[in-house]
Amino acid sequence: SQSEQQILSSQLECVQSIKDGVLEEAKCTESDHVTLYPHQGSGAETQTQSSLKLLQVQTETLYNKGDSEDLYVTNILYEKEVAKREVTGGEVTELVWKLCLAHSASYETADLFMTLVFELRHLSLEALRALWQRSSFKCRDNWQPLIDALPSCATEACVVLMKDLIASGEVEEDKVEYFFWSFAFISNPTSGMIESLAPLLKSPRASQSFFLGVTALVHRFCSAHGSCDHVPAVQSVMRTLGKFLGGNCTVQDSEHLSKMQLVLKAIGNAGLAAASLAPALSLCASLKSHPVEIRLAAVQAFRRVPCSVRVRDLVPEVT
Repeated sequence: SQSEQQILSSQLECVQSIKDGVLEEAKCTESDHVTLYPHQGSGAETQTQSSLKLLQVQTETLYNKGDSEDLYVTNILYEKEVAKREVTGGEVTELVWKLCLAHSASYETADLFMTLVFELRHLSLEALRALWQRSSFKCRDNWQPLIDALPSCATEACVVLMKDLIASGEVEEDKVEYFFWSFAFISNPTSGMIESLAPLLKSPRASQSFFLGVTALVHRFCSAHGSCDHVPAVQSVMRTLGKFLGGNCTVQDSEHLSKMQLVLKAIGNAGLAAASLAPALSLCASLKSHPVEIRLAAVQAFRRVPCSVRVRDLVPEVT
């Protein structure tokens, strides 16, 4: 049958020249013939010629034992980078300028940006604020390297600066959302971070990403510190969320309903810290006059509350 006929035939021929065991030259010719309609004899043929020639041979480099002095055996986990010198704000400002001048899609830009992130981690809050005054300019295409680097910095000083920029309205709305979501990915949060961000929960600009980002920060902090319910910063966040509940999660309209669902989701996101609001959550879930969405969200807010709170006793019967 036609399907069994050979449609493509190829041939590769190479001639190699070897002298003293070293390949000096190689010339190859590749031919490809494609038969589209065998019965009509139509098709296409290509021929490719390539040549490889040895230009020079370098003398063998002798192994220097001194090169191995800085080498050591370790595992493949990332190691915390320790600055070997003190980083100054002037040097970081110059780095931002270099980023502005570098081509946007080059390896140099990627390397400079990573260097900027690492050097930001060694600056104090005062140094960061001074850096912002000098380096808040926009490069081509309205790019602000410092704005993009701050969320990856993940130090307390960087978080406080981001909070200041959000509160002062110096950051565009899309970048504000970028800041909010970055809080959820900080691996080693501090109480100072939470303390600085807590007041923003009361801001009209606080969106879903901020509620969930900050409470994710609280959850990670509490996972590392067992007695987090005694930390003033954590208490401040949970106290603000508790005020949103109003005692029993009563809602007046659809807009208030959506906000209440967000608050309940944020409380559940907070993890161990949500135990302090367990009685209020129980009341929100048990009142049959509440919308089903609110009662269900209140029950789901218990998802990270420790078993010692005895959820079953606090939520008797939800129907």
